[in-house]
Amino acid sequence: MDMYQQKSRQKLYLAFLGLAIVVFSIWYTSYMAERLAVVEMNNTRFFALAQEDINEVNESDPEAEEYCDFTLHFEILQSNTTIPVIIANDRGLVDWGSNWGSEERDTNKVFLQKELEKLIASGEVPIESFGTKIYFGESKILQQLRYFPVVQFLLIGGFIVFGYISLNSSRKSEQNRVWVGMAKETAHQLGTPISAIVAWIEHLKLLRPEDDETMEIVGELRNDVQRLELIADRFSKIGSAPKLSPVNIYQELALCKNYMEKRASRKVSFHFPDPELYYISVSINPPLFDWVIENLLRNALDAMDGRGQISAEVYEDPDFVYIDITDTGKGIPPGNHKRVFQPGFTTKKRGWGLGLSLTKRIVEEYHGGKIFVKRSDEGKGATFTISLPKVAS
Repeated sequence: MDMYQQKSRQKLYLAFLGLAIVVFSIWYTSYMAERLAVVEMNNTRFFALAQEDINEVNESDPEAEEYCDFTLHFEILQSNTTIPVIIANDRGLVDWGSNWGSEERDTNKVFLQKELEKLIASGEVPIESFGTKIYFGESKILQQLRYFPVVQFLLIGGFIVFGYISLNSSRKSEQNRVWVGMAKETAHQLGTPISAIVAWIEHLKLLRPEDDETMEIVGELRNDVQRLELIADRFSKIGSAPKLSPVNIYQELALCKNYMEKRASRKVSFHFPDPELYYISVSINPPLFDWVIENLLRNALDAMDGRGQISAEVYEDPDFVYIDITDTGKGIPPGNHKRVFQPGFTTKKRGWGLGLSLTKRIVEEYHGGKIFVKRSDEGKGATFTISLPKVAS
């Protein structure tokens, strides 16, 4: 199991754990709401029975209140301070209401009549007693408890999203600092030995200037040192705002192709557009852009094992210029099309997995473009596409 599979599995476990916590919390809140609803239902029954007893006695004997003890009944009626109640007559008009949020509402017949209509429309079954109908609503606490799972879910979801964005941003910032520090330190470390090699080359020139073979070797050494200087210069540009200049993209591709073709097997053929026949201007930093193309070509050569074909195609739309680099190598499984750009991902035994990650950073952060695997299947080669903004005319 590689690092990214392990990281994905850890994220999956955390997601399941978070989901389980949310589901349990919502279930428990809903359970408590149902329990409270049962308690309120029992309370409404006591209220209805007390009211029914009073109505029954008054119906049979209007003067019963003078000698009957209704203390318990009134205590039951007065103990209800949370459950909204409406008592309506047989004509459907409100006689009395309580616990609707304020004393003003409890005495406002127009308001109570509207609430009564809502209760009837919701299917609330009244308790009938001697020509009156008693309707009960849900208490504020029960209503809030019913909506709380939704609020809770939104709050937890918002917290998770905010936390993920914050952590991701922090991690990305830290990665950027590591990249920049590593690149500049590499450039610094290369600088000293390169300067020493240049001095030794000049010394060799002076030792045997008349020897053609020696001069040829010195010339090749100088070419390689220039290449090292270019690499050091590329590393030093990481983390700094690169200077972009308009160039013919076909010409730049041809330069990269010529350099890599000399170092590739003779059984590998390169098919690139002729820079003398085509012209499209793109703003790039040539040293960094060449690094991108060389990385893609080097990966293509590694994937073909010394035999195959590498081709380039350039096309455009009104806003972008697109460069397709295609090889006939081993290809990339569909599941790895995005993972190939992650730092540390590699299929090579001795690879570091930094080439394509650095390539993506150069294209997207320094040139404002995009790079992605356009198409690839295992054993059928791969096509990488680079999109770059067109030069404003």
